[in-house]
Parts: sequence; structure tokens; C-alpha cells
Amino acid sequence: MREFARFLFGRRARRRWIHLILGGALAMPYVLVGEVIVGPVTDSRYVFNSLPLQLMSFAVGLPLAAITALFPLTRPMSVAGVRALCGVDGDELADGPPRTWAARRRTAGWFTLHLGFGGVISGMSLAVPPFAAVLIVLPVVAGLRDSRLGLPEVLDHTWALALSPVAGVATLIALAACAAASGNLLARWAPALLGPTPEDRLAAAERRAADLAVRNRLARELHDSVGHALSAVTLQASAARRVLDTDPDFVREALAAIEDTTRRTVGELDAVLGVLREGDDRSTAPAPTLAADLDGLLRRTRAGGLRVTATVEVDPADLHPLVSREAYRIVQEGLSNALKHAGARTPVDLRIAGSGNELEITTENPTSATGAPRPGGGHGLRGIADRARLLGGTCEAGPADGVWRLTVRLPVERIEGPS
Repeated sequence: MREFARFLFGRRARRRWIHLILGGALAMPYVLVGEVIVGPVTDSRYVFNSLPLQLMSFAVGLPLAAITALFPLTRPMSVAGVRALCGVDGDELADGPPRTWAARRRTAGWFTLHLGFGGVISGMSLAVPPFAAVLIVLPVVAGLRDSRLGLPEVLDHTWALALSPVAGVATLIALAACAAASGNLLARWAPALLGPTPEDRLAAAERRAADLAVRNRLARELHDSVGHALSAVTLQASAARRVLDTDPDFVREALAAIEDTTRRTVGELDAVLGVLREGDDRSTAPAPTLAADLDGLLRRTRAGGLRVTATVEVDPADLHPLVSREAYRIVQEGLSNALKHAGARTPVDLRIAGSGNELEITTENPTSATGAPRPGGGHGLRGIADRARLLGGTCEAGPADGVWRLTVRLPVERIEGPS
């Protein structure tokens, strides 16, 4: 009994009833147009006062509603109403205007059903409660029996008069049952008529893939720039602390490198976060490239105590900007890994060379100096591999011949040696 009462008068039933009333309100303009058509056809001047003519006008208006529902904005409006009032899972409904005519036709079918059920339930909601209220109070209000309300003559009998309150309550329950059943039917049909089509699912998958690509790119940028800067600054500060009293020149050099590293990193961080700022028109610092900052990167890394021997056999200015940018990040992460795992004063060999149509980047450091892996580590090498793969290149990393070697090959259109 409690479940039946919840089905008729529960919160969900009441919200669906409101949804039906909104459908009836949307149906009114189409009914008025139907009256304009039905009146001359039936040669009647009083369509509004005739229930059969009103029903005929309603029947004429529904096809007009179906035609107007073919417009693209009908589906977003309908989906918003269903999500808010019908208790349908949002994942079962499509977002945005329909992409195909088949989806538009399904939307038109839904819109017509919504207005059809809504118009009927709205009419019942206007007519039934007053009639039920009269039946309920009829035995105790004698004036109603004597008035000209057009009540059935059977109510003049005593037994019928005694049962009229029961009939009034039953009429209200019947109205609630019709509204609940209609709302339940619309909720069941909504996913089939307003649900995503294969084209919608494909578009959603493409949007998710694009969002994921942006997130991964931002994660790589933050990891490479901020992670490298923190590692370098930590080692620079540690080295400066150890020789604070004995080598003031090195300390000044280390502090200058810390200042330069943090300043550049703040600019890069602002550039990366600028992608996340919607409507931010401020200019952001460009991403660093080999051509713009290879020497600065090496200088800052060496200031932290890492002994880097660099062999550059190509002119970075001849590289495509995209390749130069990704190559810079790969070199930066390779040196950062050496800083993190091998420690300061570790010799690192860096080689940037051109081989045919490939740019080859190699870093090597002794494996004997490599410490234990950090918990949760490995993101740097994964980021390097992702960068290489996105450009159609390859990445190899691991111990070989007593050294830890990282080799990345990136395809390029043309590599020229320094002139």
C-alpha cells in the first residue's frame, strides 16, 4: 500500500506531473492554431465551448507540434526538462542538437508524445479536482444540490448522495494514477527517443579523447618543467650549502642559477596554466626550444653540480619549431632524471645529432652512481616516450655496458649541420 501511495503521490510522481503540466502549457499555442483551422472547417464560432471541437483542435495541433520539433534546439530543451523532472539518468540522454534526421524524427516523436500526454493530463488536472470537490462536499452542502450545476439526476437518490464523497476521492485517485502512469511511460520512452545516436557517441568519444590529450600534454609540461626545476634547485641549494664557507664564488654561481631557474619556471608554469584559464587574453610565455634555450638549460644544470658534456652536431635553428620544442623537453627530462637518480657530480654525456631524416638524442651516465628508484617514479620516462611517439619517433632507455643510456629518435624533414 505504501509503495502504491509513493507511486501516485511520491516526490518523483509529483515532479513528473509538473513535467506533464509543462507539456500541456507547450501544447496551448498549437491548440489555438488548431481552433483557427477547425472553426471555419466545422462552421462553428464557439469552438472553445465545445469539448469535441476542442479535442479536434488538439488533434490538429499535434502534427504541427511534430513539425516544429524538427528544429535543432528542441532536443536540448526536452533533455533538460527530462533530466530535471523525470528522474532519468543523464548518461542515457544525448547532449546538444541532433546530428541526423533520424535523431530529429525521434525528437519530434518525443515532443509530440510529451505535448499529447501533457495536454490530456493538464485538462484533467483543471477539470477533475473541482468536480471531485463538489462530489465530496455534496452531502453536507444542500445549496449545491439545489443549484444549477448540471449534476447527474442519480445524485438525487439518497444512496447515491451518500456515496458521492467516495466517488469524489476515487476520481482524484484516478487522476493521480493517470498522471503517474503517463509520467512513467514518458520516463521509459525518453532514453529511446532522446538518447544518444551512434554519431553522438562518436562525437562524445572524440571530445573525451581531445580532453584527455590536453590533460596529458599539460601533465607532461608540468612534470618536465616544474620537476626539472625543483630537482635542479634542490641540488644547487644543497651544493651551495656544503661549500658556503669555502667556495663563495660557487655559492654565488649556484644562487644565480637558482634565481634564473625559478624565474624561467614561473614563466613556463604560467604558460601551461594559461591553457586552463577560459577567456584569459593575457599573453603567455612561449614554450622553450632547443634553438632558444639549450645553452641556458646546460648552464643551469651544471650549476647544480652535474658534470654535463654536450655534443651538438646539428644546428637547432634548422629544426622545425615543434621538433625543437619536444626535443628541448626530452633533453630537460633526461638531465633531470640524471640529477634525481645519479646525484650531483655525476658525469653525464649528452649528444644531439642528425642521422638521415632523424634527430637522435642520447644521454648517458654511469649506472654505478644511480641510486634506488624513487617510489612512484617512472613518469619522466613515460612522458619522454609519449612525446616521441606523438611525433612518430622511438624511445629506448635502460642499462647497457655499465651506463644508463636514454636514446630518442625523432623524425624530421631536414637536418643541416652548423654552417
